[in-house]
Formats: sequence, C-alpha cells, structure tokens
Amino acid sequence: MTKNKTGLSFLWISAVAFILDLLTKYIVVQRFDLYESVNILPVFNLTYVRNYGAAFSFLAEHDGWQKYFFIVLAIGISLMLAYFMKKNSAEQKLQNSAYALIIGGALANMVDRVYNGFVVDFLDFYWDIYHYPVFNVADIAICIGAGLLALDAFKGDKKSGQK
Repeated sequence: MTKNKTGLSFLWISAVAFILDLLTKYIVVQRFDLYESVNILPVFNLTYVRNYGAAFSFLAEHDGWQKYFFIVLAIGISLMLAYFMKKNSAEQKLQNSAYALIIGGALANMVDRVYNGFVVDFLDFYWDIYHYPVFNVADIAICIGAGLLALDAFKGDKKSGQK
C-alpha cells in the first residue's frame, strides 16, 4: 500500500514564505513611519513604502480596480499552481519548490492588499542615485520561484536533448 506522494508535500515552503513575509511587514509597519528610511549598508536601506499596484508599482495610478484584479489574480494563479503540484510527483523537487515559493509570495502580498489596501515594501537597494524599486520578502519568493522554473525548463531541455 504505497501511496505516491504529490508535489503538494512542498506546500510547507509556501507557508514559510507566507509567514516570513507577513512577519517582516508587520515589524516594518510597527517600527517605521511611512517613508522612513534607515541606512544598513552603503547600497541598502530599509525604507517603508506602500505599493498600490503590482511589481514596480505597475498600475498603481488607477482608480482602485487594480486591487481587486491583483487579488483575483493571486488566488487564480495559486489555485492553478496547486493543481500542477497535485499532478506532479514529489520527485519533481525543483518545479514543486518553485510553485510553492510563488504561491507563498502571491498569497502573502494578496493578504497584505486585502488587509491594508496596499502592499508594504521595505527592501531598498541602490547605487549612487539609482534606486531599484523597493520590494519585500514575498517578491523575493516569487522571483526565486520564477528563476527555479526557468532553471527547471533548461534542465528539462537538456535531458530531452540527450535522448
């Protein structure tokens, strides 16, 4: 009676990303005033900002409909990726980890958006006068997940090319 484990066994990674993101956002909101910035390194500040749009404040300047759009999008993508994880074998570690990170990040930003009406961002990297858009832990999880998917795609192409 061996049961095949699915990729859903990787959802603990989603939970870790989700909790870590919301915890760090909570700490920033409790300890910082809006737009307050603390220099940590010569190229890095902790800076509390609010993002009413998506990545890099995409669609932030609209009438508010984008909030609901991004909530529905986060739920839809998370359900789709969870479905893929259910279909995957637990042996597909790279792909399942990627999906889990994306789910955790998407849902954490969605909860922030539902609760606050915006997403809290605070990681501010820069060089001289050039600042990368401020982001958060959920954004890191989503980007790492996307990178792992790309890596998995290249790894998969290599395997199929050798047959």
